[in-house]
Amino acid sequence: MDDSPRPAGNRLAGASSPYLLQHADNPVHWREWGPAAFEDARRLDRPLFLSIGYSTCHWCHVMAHESFEDDEVAAILNRRFVPVKVDREERPDVDDFYMTACQAMSGQGGWPLTIVATPEGRPFFAGTYFPKLGRGGRPGLLDVLGRLADAWAERREEVRSGADRATDILRRISGGEPGTEAGPEELEAAYEHFASRFDDVHGGFGSAPKFPSPHVLLFLLRYADRSGEENARVMVTRTLERMRAGGIFDQVGYGFHRYSTDARWFVPHFEKMLYDQALLALAYLEAAQATGEDRFARVADEVLTYVLRDLRDDSGGFHAAEDADSEAGEGAYYTWTGEELEEVLGEADAALAGRVFGARRRGNYTEEATGSFTGRNLLHGATPVADLAAESGRTEGELRERLQRIRERLLEARGTRPRPSRDDKVLTDWNGLAVAAFARGGLVLDEERWRDAATDAAEFLLASMRDGEGRLLHRWRRGESGIAATAEDHAFLVWGLLELYESTLEPRWLADALRLHEEMAARFWDEDGGGYFLAADGSDLPVRRKEAYDGALPSANAVAAWNGYRLARLTGRAGLEARALAVERAFGGALRKAPGAHAALLLAADFRLGPAREVVVAGARDSRCTRELLGVAREGYRPRAVLLLRPPGEEGDRVARLAPFTREMVPGEAGARAYVCREFACAAPVVEAGVLRAALED
Repeated sequence: MDDSPRPAGNRLAGASSPYLLQHADNPVHWREWGPAAFEDARRLDRPLFLSIGYSTCHWCHVMAHESFEDDEVAAILNRRFVPVKVDREERPDVDDFYMTACQAMSGQGGWPLTIVATPEGRPFFAGTYFPKLGRGGRPGLLDVLGRLADAWAERREEVRSGADRATDILRRISGGEPGTEAGPEELEAAYEHFASRFDDVHGGFGSAPKFPSPHVLLFLLRYADRSGEENARVMVTRTLERMRAGGIFDQVGYGFHRYSTDARWFVPHFEKMLYDQALLALAYLEAAQATGEDRFARVADEVLTYVLRDLRDDSGGFHAAEDADSEAGEGAYYTWTGEELEEVLGEADAALAGRVFGARRRGNYTEEATGSFTGRNLLHGATPVADLAAESGRTEGELRERLQRIRERLLEARGTRPRPSRDDKVLTDWNGLAVAAFARGGLVLDEERWRDAATDAAEFLLASMRDGEGRLLHRWRRGESGIAATAEDHAFLVWGLLELYESTLEPRWLADALRLHEEMAARFWDEDGGGYFLAADGSDLPVRRKEAYDGALPSANAVAAWNGYRLARLTGRAGLEARALAVERAFGGALRKAPGAHAALLLAADFRLGPAREVVVAGARDSRCTRELLGVAREGYRPRAVLLLRPPGEEGDRVARLAPFTREMVPGEAGARAYVCREFACAAPVVEAGVLRAALED
């Protein structure tokens, strides 16, 4: 008989995370990450079993149904481990540390992330998805748990020694790798890396599975602009074209699914993440600016339409994600049989939809596991509208109007189906990216509702994501905010505020960006250069990590450096540029070894390398001549330029306090004037839009 003490039962019922609440009825005695779990592990002398995932993760659901709802698995977890559930979106610091451990220990990563660690949190086993019983060469969770529990009981010193070695490796790779700042040769090396991995047929980089890489696309647009390398621009435009035409894009309700299981962007895993929408909207908007092609602007507008319609919280913030699965299974909400299309659309419109979206009677895609046709259709851009117009003799405009009516009817019909669940927490970092996307959308698309959405979200974040001492927090859900903010929260929100300033030219957003950037430095800065993921008083992990390589999200350090360079240009404060340069140097060695892993840091380097311009328009906000000069300053694609408005009166005085170099820049007797500066050396002011355009093109 086993007389060992038992921990209390499942403790997730009071959690705020939708992911943790999904597991609140499991027979596993889950508890949340935190001191109580560590204390239980020490008191009971058991290892921690950490299961890290998120609420919209398909394979997390699969492992939950197979194992964590199973009494046999629960029995061994409850008897021989201290089981801990972690929402990787609520605790990205915990996920980052253990994902790095998994990649170092097993050579792979992903979710669900499965970690077994000492009571102090030092990992000694790492993996991802495990079925209950072994199959297809993959070990079963029951066998794995039995072996690990026996090793802890019988070979404790060996296990602890291995955990110490793993932690030492993580410590060594978590401190940056110093070098010099990037120069043109590093930009070229990164371009060559991406060119070598580019899929010439389908766009994107590498083979299946294929993930969007929007920060890579942002870098390539800048490289094309800097170097004139047409292939860099082609890599961006082809990728964006193929993604919009693929099943990874929701052709009916808009928005992008997280990734494609194949190389041609056809069959996705169906979860939709806020950060993907925001970063991809930015990539499409910049492509529209760089190419002048409206088709990219239309996609950005579609993505923002989806986010505002389906992810916006009444607070003004945006929810984190939508699930891959619904009651009918993964993807059922988004796919159609031929009969369903005819029932909703009628025979003629169903035939047109079949041509445009590639629908077939037997279905058009196969099960990932069996290779059999599903009988359902993934709608994708099978036939371009221009080709259909040429065949039918109708205009593209007529066909687009008809297709829009078809989409609306399909969307209405789809709304009667059981909908995938929505993860309704609001995350500061992802919302910062959303603010950036909506603000840029308002500017590029000249759409006031996008500016309003960015403004509402920024006001909500700045007002509600604070603790009692005014420090930024990471998560809000249903009126309750909590969890200390990470470096990503600060960096991405500053990014959003900078975009919002340049979209609205309201000085409050520049002031908030500057203040939050300085708060980030105070909490995270390392005197050796760069910032840690968590503040010194906020870390409960064995290693306090510091890094600049990109994952699904761009690196916080990289974005902070980019923010610093932009703020330095906007305000004239040299110390901001010096600190951004220190970030580059702190990771210069790592960047040279793997330029392709540091696209976001190269965005910062590209801005620093210039040629950068500071454009100041001095004039009354609502005057015609001010609007004309601002219109010219905002034309085209100028990724290394910053724009300030210096109006008369108190608003202008506030701008001058934020950016002292603008103090003497005032309107002339005839009205608004524009100043074009390089390195804060300003040419004589101009008053005519054509003269300003020539100065900016020089």
